[in-house]
Amino acid sequence: MNSTPTLLNRILIGILGLMLLAVGLLLMLLASVPAVATWWHSRAGSVWSGINRAFDSTRFPGRPESWLWLVVAFALLVLIGLMVAWIAQQGKGKNNLLAAEYDSGTVTGDVMIGGGVAEQALKHALAGRPDLAGATVVTYDVQGSPALKVRLQPRQGVAPHLLAAEVAALVDALDAVVGKRTPVLIHIGAGARTRFSRAERVR
Repeated sequence: MNSTPTLLNRILIGILGLMLLAVGLLLMLLASVPAVATWWHSRAGSVWSGINRAFDSTRFPGRPESWLWLVVAFALLVLIGLMVAWIAQQGKGKNNLLAAEYDSGTVTGDVMIGGGVAEQALKHALAGRPDLAGATVVTYDVQGSPALKVRLQPRQGVAPHLLAAEVAALVDALDAVVGKRTPVLIHIGAGARTRFSRAERVR
């Protein structure tokens, strides 16, 4: 429901994972295979010599400094800007407003209901249930309109359709109180917490 670039995140994580895997394999080969260590030393020496020649050939006239440092600094600034833009896209789309209407009655003005009202009301209604290992409620902005996402983690043996029906009834009651129908996505998932946790029993 939010605008987090999940595909881009997976691509970047995949590229980073491959890079770390390549570095790990190289370090393992350098430590265990003498031929690879010899090749690395010879190759690294030639690469370092080539870098030094590149910097020597790109010096400013009459000065010992190379303009390649400016290129490197500019590339680092661009990389930092891209990283900041990528971080700013994470979790984007959350909304703090559930409903807003203009009241033209005796006292005119805008009536606004924050998303925290729905979030806290549903969390309180779902808290303490023995058939749930966890529940989160978040308000999102979907194409300019507020919407709710209810994420549930049922315990083992709980019927998902019955749980979804009960949550839908809670959402209907919330809509009746607010006076406006809000789109809701009910996500029922399972994880390690639901597999290894047990429902509390009172004897």
